[in-house]
Amino acid sequence: MPRTARKPSQAHAAEEVDQPKTPAAFFPSIYRPLFTPARYKVYYSGRGAAKSWTFARALVARGAREPLRWLFAREYQNSIQESVHKLLSNQIADMGVGGYYDIAANSITGVNGTEFIFSGIRNNVTKIKSMEGLDGVWVEEGEKVSDDSWRILIPTLRKDGSEIWVSFNPDLLTDPTYQRFVLNPPPGAIVVKTSWRDNPWFPEELERERQYLLRVDPDAYAHVWEGECRSNSDAQVLRGKVSVEAFEPQPGWDGPYAGADWGFAVDPTAAVKLWIDGRRLLIEYEAYKVKLDIDRTAEEFDTIPGFRDMVVRADSARPETISYMQKHGYPRIIGVHKWSGSVEDGVAHLRQYEQIVIHPRCTHTIEEARLYSYKVDRLSGDVLPDIVDKHNHCIDAIRYALEPIIRGSGLGLLAFYTAEADAVRARQTEELERSRGSR
Repeated sequence: MPRTARKPSQAHAAEEVDQPKTPAAFFPSIYRPLFTPARYKVYYSGRGAAKSWTFARALVARGAREPLRWLFAREYQNSIQESVHKLLSNQIADMGVGGYYDIAANSITGVNGTEFIFSGIRNNVTKIKSMEGLDGVWVEEGEKVSDDSWRILIPTLRKDGSEIWVSFNPDLLTDPTYQRFVLNPPPGAIVVKTSWRDNPWFPEELERERQYLLRVDPDAYAHVWEGECRSNSDAQVLRGKVSVEAFEPQPGWDGPYAGADWGFAVDPTAAVKLWIDGRRLLIEYEAYKVKLDIDRTAEEFDTIPGFRDMVVRADSARPETISYMQKHGYPRIIGVHKWSGSVEDGVAHLRQYEQIVIHPRCTHTIEEARLYSYKVDRLSGDVLPDIVDKHNHCIDAIRYALEPIIRGSGLGLLAFYTAEADAVRARQTEELERSRGSR
């Protein structure tokens, strides 16, 4: 059976790891098994458990102490920006071991021969199969790894004592990684479920978000923060449309477009910056904060590059907030027009894209895209046509940003038909008056 998270009082203890001529590095005690020899070391949790942060520190410490050849893998990696290269670089600096590493744009090597390699699995099958002498692999975002990829990767680790580290946030019960390591763990595997409670550096900002989701949706909270598998995937509004990839805007793309959704009391305020590339919608930046005071909103929006220079379409239900923002550095912010059925029309518009690409830094947009759902009948389990009014702050901001396109594309059906009927009546009146005048 998998090991479970320890009590917070135990988990907040730390283990000191010696490094040659460097400050000591400290790790939450629940991660001590990372320093115990084992073929498989698997950690899974919800948000805020410091898995990636601690994995990176453990490997940086170990790589400074002994020469390692270590692969850092994920299912898809189109660029080095999608890897943990930056995370490792930051930890090398924070731990004061910069003298032991040479950090290049696409690689990290140690003065003692340590080599950190970064690769996607699915799009680099031949490269993965040919790798020799690996001491280990860290598979990040393991919930996305397919069964075929595991069959390719595991035999690549042939060296005696080589290890396979896996970190992931569970998604579906049927996902290959959850099946392989949690429900049917290999003999001798170290499998640990951790959580935000085991993170001694858990920040106040995440605590506000955690409490917010616990209040508004306990079921989603169990998935997002407690690492429980998500149910009713058929009810996902954007199912099959969303991918998470790093990207840079390209010449010829339409946009950028900007949208904002206002928080109410303890609800989050959200803003997005996005682009359109043919049949793809790409979300580049987000701003998101719970309990955001109105006099701090402009500052939060300024975290999105170029936002002040853009036309920002915002929820028109808060005209006083729009007025305030117009007087405090956002003169081009405007309220959107809403019509009966505008939410459904907006969803239909989003569904028409072949792909909705979300940059990895837009963590809340990614989260909402997975949780935004249709209602499900309590007794029958049938998916209903009504959309649940939750997990839609970033989604609403996206809809607002695209409002003129949604209406112009003909997906604002009620508004479109109303306008068409008005136009027909106007033409008929004009023709009638013209015929009368000709008599």
